[in-house]
Amino acid sequence: MVRNIFKGLGIALVTPFTQDGAVDYKSLHRLVQYQLDNGADFLCILATTGETPTLTADEKQKIKDMIVEQVGGRIPILMGCGGNNTAAVVRELQTGDFHGIDGILSVCPYYNKPSQEGLYQHFKAIAAATKLPVVLYNVPGRTGVNMKAETTVRLARDCKNIVAIKEASGNLEQVDEIIKNKPDTFDVISGDDSLTFPMISCGAVGVISVIGNALPKEFSKMIRLQMRGEYDPARKIHHRFIDLFSLLFVDGNPAGVKAMLHEMGYIENVLRLPLVPTRISTLQRMSEIMKELKI
Repeated sequence: MVRNIFKGLGIALVTPFTQDGAVDYKSLHRLVQYQLDNGADFLCILATTGETPTLTADEKQKIKDMIVEQVGGRIPILMGCGGNNTAAVVRELQTGDFHGIDGILSVCPYYNKPSQEGLYQHFKAIAAATKLPVVLYNVPGRTGVNMKAETTVRLARDCKNIVAIKEASGNLEQVDEIIKNKPDTFDVISGDDSLTFPMISCGAVGVISVIGNALPKEFSKMIRLQMRGEYDPARKIHHRFIDLFSLLFVDGNPAGVKAMLHEMGYIENVLRLPLVPTRISTLQRMSEIMKELKI
């Protein structure tokens, strides 16, 4: 039986760039070490927050190889592998290099707007193409289609290596329905930093976090407290970060967290088009809040 190992604080890892737009492997190495030293339970690489659509095949391979070597099996690595062409994703799973990768994160097909049956058949084909654990990724704000709870549960029951879903619909009623009806071998992972506290309260097992890039120690503490049933101190941490959560995404992701990491001295504040850095006003407010929080 394949079980989900992606629990607790997962980091949706950014891809640092140099001022001239090249991948900054030195800063990436330092950022990964920062996660290893400060409570990250697993890494999610080469997905949305990593600006993967703008990376070349060679860059993705080098990033993957570097992180696998650096992590050295200390924590699990989840890697993005999805798209809106089912045959192409299946081919990548069958022919790609997944050495050192512990599971794949596969986003709902975007732009095509498939039906619920189309989503089911898409993910069923993906699950059949790999022996790796598969984590589904439902993010209708980006894809234009919401995978309903009944489709998620159907996939969880029918495909033994589909072990979890990163649920970023923002719909707690849908999250509750999945958790109520899912098999015991399937987990729900939060895909929204701001909803992690209520989702774990409902039964989610962790988060794939954006803010965790910058504040892994603080965010992992909240999750660990919650998992132990210490809801009051966990809630206090959640409330401390509410203003930061909204600022993180007001100018798009990962613009907000890259600005935070730049303020902390970890990376250059550079994104690849069509993404651009966060506005100065947003950056100033984030900086003020971080000082208030003594970060």
